Amino acid sequence: MPSFGRIARLKICGAVILLIGSAGILVPSRALGQERKAPEQSTNELINGVLQAAEKGDANAQFKLGSMYTIGEEVPLNYAEAVRWYRKAADQGNAKAQSRLGAFYDYGRGVTQDYAEAVRWYRKAAEQGIADAQESLGFMYAQGHGVPQDYAEAVRWYRKAVEQGNANAQAHLGFMYNQGQGVTQDYAEAARWSRKAAEQGIVDAQANLGYLYAQGRGVPQDQAEAVRWFRKAAEQGEAGSQFSLGIFYAYGQGVPQNYAEAVRWYRKAAEQGNADAQAYLSSMYTQGQGVPQDYVEAHMWLNLAASRSSGDDQKKYAGARDLVGKKMTANQIAEAQRLAREWKPKNGGDPAGRPMH
Repeated sequence: MPSFGRIARLKICGAVILLIGSAGILVPSRALGQERKAPEQSTNELINGVLQAAEKGDANAQFKLGSMYTIGEEVPLNYAEAVRWYRKAADQGNAKAQSRLGAFYDYGRGVTQDYAEAVRWYRKAAEQGIADAQESLGFMYAQGHGVPQDYAEAVRWYRKAVEQGNANAQAHLGFMYNQGQGVTQDYAEAARWSRKAAEQGIVDAQANLGYLYAQGRGVPQDQAEAVRWFRKAAEQGEAGSQFSLGIFYAYGQGVPQNYAEAVRWYRKAAEQGNADAQAYLSSMYTQGQGVPQDYVEAHMWLNLAASRSSGDDQKKYAGARDLVGKKMTANQIAEAQRLAREWKPKNGGDPAGRPMH
């Protein structure tokens, strides 16, 4: 089974945005110091009202305008302009704007990526009680981004966010308990916090809970329950869970053995660049299990797995590829190499695997 993976950065939007009215007009989560506009008021009038209030220095309106530029709602999507308005609000102490400005520095959107600056703004918002900023600040300490790595400090901020029900912080805290980072290792606590987050749809928590059930750590070992949680994460596109689900189908653990289903899930993970899934998919092509035997496909996937691995894994996959190559003609090998060169991963996410919110 794959190892308990690093929690990916999955974040709930650090600022509340409400959509109301038939036109779906964005309004700030707190009033702008004036009466709510009548439903029949035009979109342009509402936008102009927000802009005028922002230009007069209303921090809530400035935050709202930044949010509009962030998602391209009624204005062109423009991260640099979003940053400009968030900064105006943040400089006035608007905690939500501080949190959002931290995120833009964290991800390098509209500004040059700067982890130290991200930490500075996250901290300002976190100290005002913004749960998402607390979770983000915890993550920065856990990763050593912009601050010296400090697991205990990461846990401290995660707990503050957890106290407000932040699901991402619950997932991170479960991971810290599983790894024994900043806390005494405790699989039961890992399962408890992972479950809280998993039940709210946090994909990495679902994957981690699947792993805990598969290994019987903190919960009774239950392959069917492991499959259930891996499937939830896999259906959200989590490559590690797609690979794990393929293994369960290939070996008939927690589900009836089904090579075609194993291939289907291996392929989903392999197409995202998961080297282990690429190697296992190659094996199915070599043996003709769940797919017609095809050495060209087998060679291609092993070539990709080797190129995306290092150390012993790279040697193992390269060796397996060369063994498959002995069964192929020169033309077949050339075709497999061409396919490998032209292959591109199918994942539209952030290159670092951390979706921008």
